[in-house]
Amino acid sequence: MWRGSPYSYAHLERLLQNHFSAPRRLFQLHALLLTSGALSASHAAATTAAFPYNCLIHAHLRLPSTSSTPLCAPLRLFSAMLAAGARPNGHTFPSLLRSAAASGPATTALHAQCLRRGLTADRFVACSLVSSYGRLPHHARKVFEEMGTPDLASANAMLDVLCTAGDLPSARQFFERMAERDVVSWTTLVSGLSRNGRHWDAVEAFRGLLSDNSNRARLALGEATLVSVLSACASLDTAEGLVAGMSIHAYVVRHGVHLTAFLGTALIDMYGKYGKLGCCKMAFQLVRDKEVCTWNALLSALANHGKEAEALASFNMMILGGFSPNQITFLALLTGCARAGLVEVGLYWFEAMVAEYQVAATMAHYGCVVDLLGRAGRFVDAVETIERMPFKPDASVWGALLGACKLHGNVELVAEIGRKLLDLGPQQSDRYVTIRNIYLEDGNWHAATRMGEVMHEAGIKKTAGQSSVVFHSTAIP
Repeated sequence: MWRGSPYSYAHLERLLQNHFSAPRRLFQLHALLLTSGALSASHAAATTAAFPYNCLIHAHLRLPSTSSTPLCAPLRLFSAMLAAGARPNGHTFPSLLRSAAASGPATTALHAQCLRRGLTADRFVACSLVSSYGRLPHHARKVFEEMGTPDLASANAMLDVLCTAGDLPSARQFFERMAERDVVSWTTLVSGLSRNGRHWDAVEAFRGLLSDNSNRARLALGEATLVSVLSACASLDTAEGLVAGMSIHAYVVRHGVHLTAFLGTALIDMYGKYGKLGCCKMAFQLVRDKEVCTWNALLSALANHGKEAEALASFNMMILGGFSPNQITFLALLTGCARAGLVEVGLYWFEAMVAEYQVAATMAHYGCVVDLLGRAGRFVDAVETIERMPFKPDASVWGALLGACKLHGNVELVAEIGRKLLDLGPQQSDRYVTIRNIYLEDGNWHAATRMGEVMHEAGIKKTAGQSSVVFHSTAIP
């Protein structure tokens, strides 16, 4: 059946493309290729025999993320390819390197294979090598410098490596020295700055993109750029961040940018962080093709700003619309129930989350349930929930219970929570201060003094209060 003819290989490629999203059928095709001998180099030239392997490797990488197929499957296919005598080529390694970057430290071995076969001069292979080194910028830079005259795609890959590694000074310096920059370059810088906590710098970088007249004629801002800068604005948590976010929204409207589900989600999330619920609802209505993430952003905004009833109503509309809720959906829902004191409603949805919707409960979900019960004064139920957790509770769970103790003046439970927090380490300084304050409010000076001594012995320092005033021009062209 498979004899290496152009028609056969073209047919194989179409078959694999049609079944990218169907793991079972992909495995059936793989079995057919094995039994027919199509994966043996004896049926074709060694270079031609690489084609079905390349197709299979690429197809495995395109399997849905929910598939049980491990990311090392493409690497096993590569081993089988070498054993069969098929010769890897420039189309083999980019996919393999993507797999290696995701599944383990196989990049160095694949790099050696590329060197042996003289493929590092291939721009696609070299660019993939740079990207696959991820958090090893020294190795990535070595590959990049060996390219001689790297193209823009390779430079963007190198910039992304530096940002991913958190080496922002080198990233900025590399960016400034780039002979050519496109929208991908700017987006990489904006996203990298924001991911590393330099949110205002990310906003300023976006302003730099818009004022870059040398490239502006061919810069087509996509949703990735706008989502990145809106995320930075949301993370600023200052008035300047809101003004910048509104300016970006104005840019979107002024330039007729299509409000996709993901761009709309970023806009809703940005307004939600600042409590601008009217703007959240307006942006939500403007998104035509909504996704689960769009609903989640709206639910979170409502639940976090005292509109719990609206959050529940929106959740019901989401279900009626045929959307399947995920972990973030239920986190927003449980948060709203806890803040509104809707204990039975919250407990019902927590049970339904696991039993009916098959959504696994995380530490954050358990923290919401503990908060829900604690706010209602049901401390026995809250403690039993913690004891039934399938994993060891972290500081967020104990912190939720501590907040309830402060609300209801449950001093007896505070001592136990203090011991649990101390066992977790000295990172939770604010919570230790809360414990000490609860003792002081109760008039238990001895316990408060003792907690202060414990904090001192453990090297725990109270987080100093800070304030700042920042003056920036935030208008977006």
